Amino acid sequence: MDTSTGRRLSRARAQLVGGQARAASVAGALEQVCAVQAQDFGAAGLGLRARVVGLDADGVRDAIEVERTAVRGWFMRGTLQIVPAADVRRLLGLFGPVHLARGARRLRELGLDEGMCARAERLIVRAIDGEGPLNRTQLTALLGTSGVPRRGQSAFHLIRRAALSGLICHGPHRDGEAAFVLLDDWLPDSGPLSFSGRDAEVELARRYRSAHGPSDAQDFARWSGLRKSVAQRAWAEAGTSAAGEAATGEDGSAGAPEPDVRLLPAFDNYLLAYGSRELSVPAADERRVWPGGGMIRPTVMVDGRAVGTWSGGRGGVEPRVEPFPGSEPFTAGVVAGIARESADVARFHASGDQGALRG
Repeated sequence: MDTSTGRRLSRARAQLVGGQARAASVAGALEQVCAVQAQDFGAAGLGLRARVVGLDADGVRDAIEVERTAVRGWFMRGTLQIVPAADVRRLLGLFGPVHLARGARRLRELGLDEGMCARAERLIVRAIDGEGPLNRTQLTALLGTSGVPRRGQSAFHLIRRAALSGLICHGPHRDGEAAFVLLDDWLPDSGPLSFSGRDAEVELARRYRSAHGPSDAQDFARWSGLRKSVAQRAWAEAGTSAAGEAATGEDGSAGAPEPDVRLLPAFDNYLLAYGSRELSVPAADERRVWPGGGMIRPTVMVDGRAVGTWSGGRGGVEPRVEPFPGSEPFTAGVVAGIARESADVARFHASGDQGALRG
């Protein structure tokens, strides 16, 4: 096995998308992989499906709304992610001030001064406290009564500001949309943070190394969105104990004789978490996965290496797989793996209220 193949297989196992490694629950998967990209909530559910044994859409909803072991919010890079509930306050303490500072200019451009922002926060908190979970549409209408334009991005940025300030967070879905709740009601404060400030940066670097190794400081900086100097310092202080660690299957084996096939969704973290794409996607096929415009297509992965793209999978119809042009014919093992994964995607979508996975 050459070095690049070994690195790729280690990464795939660490991210629970190779080596037959899967978690038994959403909470277990998030504890291992740190976060799942979730600007597209439906794709996030499919990303968890690929990592959790037997997970369906109801299971994703239960983890977020019933068990409350998973929370969606703006964390690394300022993008929406699903993270372990136990990490929410630590991540908000680390990233909230960063993203609030970066977003201040945009608020001014929208004509939202500090006074308006403060009034909007109070209005949002009072409304949710009195009425229960409210979705973005409802909060936009509410803010409109205080003079915030109902069209454009003003309401969105005020809602996001309240979330980054630790006042509200994503909770259950209402009318097909993610609704917001008071953070302290949804996740009661359990006391002082175990890590804060510089220690939180180092802890994040340690967690990243365990979930994404082998990797380097540049990969961590790209994934986290921290300043390069901060990321490099945290990386160095995290030490080398986690570098290169990989998850294994439940039987303790780090590998398997059969190819491990996974259908990963659009925007999957495995394709976003590194500075280089060369281990996960052949250079000749990068444009088929990253066509431009910020899109990342769903991919067919074999032992952590993309071999094609896929689409569909709803309404009881199995996904349509498109191998990369010019690639070698799939082996019997890969064909069987694609069939299993395709059936599993259809099963996932068949469960529960699909509106709960579109917000």
